[in-house]
Amino acid sequence: MVEFALVFVPVLALLLGIVDFAIPIFLVATFHHAVREGVRYGITYQTFSGLSQTDSIKKVVQQNAVGFLNGPSGLDKIVVKYYNPTTFAQVTGPNANAGGNIVEVSIQGFSWSFMAPLWQYLSGNPPAGASNSISISAISSDRLEQLPLGAPRPTP
Repeated sequence: MVEFALVFVPVLALLLGIVDFAIPIFLVATFHHAVREGVRYGITYQTFSGLSQTDSIKKVVQQNAVGFLNGPSGLDKIVVKYYNPTTFAQVTGPNANAGGNIVEVSIQGFSWSFMAPLWQYLSGNPPAGASNSISISAISSDRLEQLPLGAPRPTP
């Protein structure tokens, strides 16, 4: 029993440490995939029935985020912007999603807390500004395709 206790505690700590640092890496990869899928969906002008193009893109990103961005609070972290390709100025209004413009999809402000509060256990006094969470973000963009003549453009 003593040998088991001496071996089990460090092995468990090592295993939890690996999991604790692997989850943020998984989140970064998942969020990058989600925003790329949102951009791919957006450049083809697809929409879900009853939703604008921006809301449809957000829905696709939310579906590809493996449940980490569920609900209204998750939607608030997804940002869709449109830019003019020559001036790189942000475009708003009914012509935001005009053919040739750039659509940018990003996830901003997602915070992930570690399972083990590292600073509290490693030292009695955490450094100033130290936090037990990290901020994870992802961004992707692409150019909107031109619509065929006579095809209606969805609401941005």
